[in-house]
Amino acid sequence: MYEKNIGTKQKALRINLDRKIYGSFAEIGAGQETAAIFFKAGGASGTIAKTISAYDMTFSDAIYGPEASGRYVCESRLLKMLNREYNLLNVRLADKRGSDTTFFAFANTVVALNYQKTNESHGWLGCRFQVNPQAAYNDVIVHVRMFDNENVLQQQALGIIGTNLIYGCFYYQKSPETLLQSLMDDLTPERIQIDMVRFDGPDFADVDNRLMSLRLVRNGFTDAALFGPDGRVLQPSEALYKKNILVMRGRLRPVTNVHVDMIENGLKQFKEEQDVDPGKVVMLSELTLQNLKASDAGIDEKDFLDRVDILCSLGQTVMISNYHEYYRLVAYLARLTRLKIGLIMGIPNLEYIFDEAHYEFLPGGILESFANLFSRKVKLFIYPTLRPDGSIYDCEDFHVSDHLAPLFMYLTQNDKIESITDYNEENLHISTDRVLELIQNGEEGWEGFVPESVAKRIKEKHLFGYPSEVQYVPIGEQVRQQAVQA
Repeated sequence: MYEKNIGTKQKALRINLDRKIYGSFAEIGAGQETAAIFFKAGGASGTIAKTISAYDMTFSDAIYGPEASGRYVCESRLLKMLNREYNLLNVRLADKRGSDTTFFAFANTVVALNYQKTNESHGWLGCRFQVNPQAAYNDVIVHVRMFDNENVLQQQALGIIGTNLIYGCFYYQKSPETLLQSLMDDLTPERIQIDMVRFDGPDFADVDNRLMSLRLVRNGFTDAALFGPDGRVLQPSEALYKKNILVMRGRLRPVTNVHVDMIENGLKQFKEEQDVDPGKVVMLSELTLQNLKASDAGIDEKDFLDRVDILCSLGQTVMISNYHEYYRLVAYLARLTRLKIGLIMGIPNLEYIFDEAHYEFLPGGILESFANLFSRKVKLFIYPTLRPDGSIYDCEDFHVSDHLAPLFMYLTQNDKIESITDYNEENLHISTDRVLELIQNGEEGWEGFVPESVAKRIKEKHLFGYPSEVQYVPIGEQVRQQAVQA
């Protein structure tokens, strides 16, 4: 049962009084705040085997080994810390008390706010633990960003989330969603955000970390989460560091030939930009929370996984975000990389961007949003669409209000907006909504509108409401039956 009102000190005390739980603390970068909470709660001798803070880099390397990247606040360093401390527990204590003790190792490596307050504060935390004595271990790994404007407050927040993590591992491990929710007990997203979480181990065999990433965003613990084509969760600042980023946003329900054409040709043009290194490009398919809402009932998690399965099968890196406005998305990405960012979108989304009604809540209106959206190294690649009369509608024919026309002209002439030119005109008539309708009704013909591998996957796994048993009715006969019914 989720005990939302239990305080941080009470959590530490409960663990201290549980004689079955015993482990080590290793904390680098912001003091030993988690261990301190357990000491201050009382009865710490029942829980703490050892605490360590190898703060000096030379000492840290001597104990845990150097990092190939030269970085100390990274996941690989955290895992080395967990490996060493957990193994030491077993080597030194397994014979003495292993039969009736569940061992754990807690570790963090963080960079807290410096004296000049000029750095970005973040860190990795993890807990390796047993559910039962002599059982295999499990891991819960998280990455956090810290926003308190005082070093001492950041230390306090780290101690709280560290205690929440250890408590959740031992008392909520049967409900990973509850464990995830409890990590922010006594904290707010204004103080600390969790932008990556991963559950590993035999007791989490049924946990889908992609769903956990979705819940991070849905719960407001972060504004964006990321995972790769293999479905493994990624930490955004590490995955996108010093990369050229290209993003395509959509409902992608399902991925059609239009989407594939947009990605392939948009990516081709992006790589041809003079200030883009083709070897450093990361292509992201972005799903916003709004695009994930299949109905007023909210987000259908199975539907979410259906979309992600297809995207990952096509080799796509997937981002989930709460950035409905494009300028907020760009501001987020610009924090992760200083290299060029590209956005692939259709004409309808370009029309949305130039609709001033969407910026009435901003003091500076559309100009304030464009200051972020069209920053120095951002470019839009616009995919054409078909007009009702069958003519092609692209940037050359794009129409905006008269008072915005000079702004649009400025952006095109300064290479901020560009049409995707090498596209397959045969795909322009494809409507994603119509394709979905055909799939759900079990009608024939939709297979030609999606990649062959996507069609096969939809049929095999009955994705997007594809019927378990499909009996195709010839189009002519279908029309005749409808006429008879009328």
